[in-house]
Amino acid sequence: MTDYAFAKGYTRLQTIDMHTGGEPLRIVLEGYPALEGKRILDIRQELLQKHDHLRKALMWEPRGHADMYGLLKVPAEREDSDFGVLFIHNEGYSTMCGHATIAIAKAAVMLGWVNPTPPLTTLKIDAPCGQLTAYVHHHPDGSVREVSFENVPSFFVGSYTVDIPEVGTIAYDLAYGGAFYAYLDVAQVGLKCTPDHYPELIRWGQQIKQAVSKTNPEIRHPFEKELGFLYGTIFIDNSDKEGIHSRNVCVFAEGEVDRCSTGSGVSGRSAIHYRKGELAKDQSITIESIIGSTLEVKVIREETYGQHRAVIPLVTGNAHFMGRHEFWIDPEDPLRDGFFLR
Repeated sequence: MTDYAFAKGYTRLQTIDMHTGGEPLRIVLEGYPALEGKRILDIRQELLQKHDHLRKALMWEPRGHADMYGLLKVPAEREDSDFGVLFIHNEGYSTMCGHATIAIAKAAVMLGWVNPTPPLTTLKIDAPCGQLTAYVHHHPDGSVREVSFENVPSFFVGSYTVDIPEVGTIAYDLAYGGAFYAYLDVAQVGLKCTPDHYPELIRWGQQIKQAVSKTNPEIRHPFEKELGFLYGTIFIDNSDKEGIHSRNVCVFAEGEVDRCSTGSGVSGRSAIHYRKGELAKDQSITIESIIGSTLEVKVIREETYGQHRAVIPLVTGNAHFMGRHEFWIDPEDPLRDGFFLR
């Protein structure tokens, strides 16, 4: 059958699938054409303009689903980086993704893409938002049960209100953790951050994202215009579990819901809590997701980032392997580029 696929001109895409706290990650190993860009942001534009059909084929049905997430490993942009990454999802290309960073760092060590240095392997990864530093913690039995990463400078922009039809005026915080998010107490829309409110969280998350995007002129990155957009809405709720700070649910892209508590999202939360005096430096908090999985975050230092008083968050979690795939794209298949249903 493989010979037949070659003869018929099929496109073959090889991937490894992982998850971090339940949030999927499809890592592309082979199948994309050679990319010309040198900067990660230039490669991101090249993918959008020339190869977006491959993103749709891997993320959308029938190979993926509305909440699939992926990563394309590319050459490093900086001399001291090990490799670069581009993040893909149902709508396009993320600027930052924490769960993907945790997973790709573990994959890089376990699959031999970098030389491991137990008990701690340090990696430098180029992402659209900047350079990330990941720390892979080796267990004495040879396994990896914990991965941390230093995020890019993250900052609290301010507190605002916005009018939402059927709800009224809601209050939210705007912050950046590699991507911009609007953060709000979920009680303002009469919901809980639980699976039984999943459809309503998507509905209100999309409406709030659209309203904030239209009304808040402060969604501006200090250096890169391409990063100046609202990526998602993060609903915050209490947790009844001992040792858990809170729960949050991120609705991003085209109504996609993060199954984990969102690495870039908890980075932005650390910046908010730190600026409001609710979190001290080196104080860890654990935040759970809609399904109860957790990520830990703490502020390890302060930095000036453009006009912002920023922090460097350290996010910790773990990822797990699920399988390896070889997908074929039949050039005669009318649904070869996939389709999207929500």
